[in-house]
Amino acid sequence: MITETHPLPAEYRRRIPAGPVFNRFQQAAQIENLNTICVSGKCPNRGECFSRGSLAFMIMGNTCTRHCGFCAVKTGDPDGIVDWKEPERVARAAATLKLRHVVVTSVTRDDLADGGASVFAECIRQIREQSPSSIIEVLTPDLNGDPAAIDVVLAARPDIFNHNVETVERLTPLTRSKATYPRSLEVLRYAKARRPAPSMKIKSGLMLGLGETHDEVDQVLRDLREAGCQYLTLGQYLQPSPKHLGIQSFIPLSEFNDWKERALYLGFERVASGPLVRSSYFADELHQGKETS
Repeated sequence: MITETHPLPAEYRRRIPAGPVFNRFQQAAQIENLNTICVSGKCPNRGECFSRGSLAFMIMGNTCTRHCGFCAVKTGDPDGIVDWKEPERVARAAATLKLRHVVVTSVTRDDLADGGASVFAECIRQIREQSPSSIIEVLTPDLNGDPAAIDVVLAARPDIFNHNVETVERLTPLTRSKATYPRSLEVLRYAKARRPAPSMKIKSGLMLGLGETHDEVDQVLRDLREAGCQYLTLGQYLQPSPKHLGIQSFIPLSEFNDWKERALYLGFERVASGPLVRSSYFADELHQGKETS
């Protein structure tokens, strides 16, 4: 893909705030020796989110077994190593920071028999113990589509089960390593069917600007609704380095607004759609039904 070299549109720019809340959140992650997707993924919103008291923990290390063309997280072989004290540290940090909405994601761990499902489950249990009033959202990899692994996560009863399709079906082989579009839809479909309580929400998201067509995006929205997805995030793909996939277009803010209206029309309960929207960006407000863009 050829990278567009147009100047970054004004609505895509973010100042990098700092201050006592920002510093407290950054220090809490460092003290507990925790990773965040905010930092590892080079998220453009990390300064804003830290400053408003929000972050997304990334568990099971900072080395992913897959090499996706859009992702800034480093890749390699973790060699089956799991830090079983990490869930307790995540929960302690969440309690220390008084997080009302805790987002837990992970690198993909194809080196583990269950893809790390048991680590997700232990994080949920530990957070429930130390922060019983917190909303817990997990953003999982596809867990190789293993129903038993998905069941392990669901049985721990997160409030929100999130798995991203990331892009349209045609671009999935180019964009995602090993993952497939049908498998991701099946993960969401299975989670919706097997969730232990109807209050558990099913969530997914995708990036725009990778060369997808209008009809392809509309098909993804319809596929996600058919799979039972209730919450949706749509954001602009931003190239994290010259080695990653290039940006094919910057999506106008008006188009993001149009997609939000279309998604709501199709039956999604909550939709966050905007240039800098990411899975965990204002995840608390999305769940509360506040306007997010």
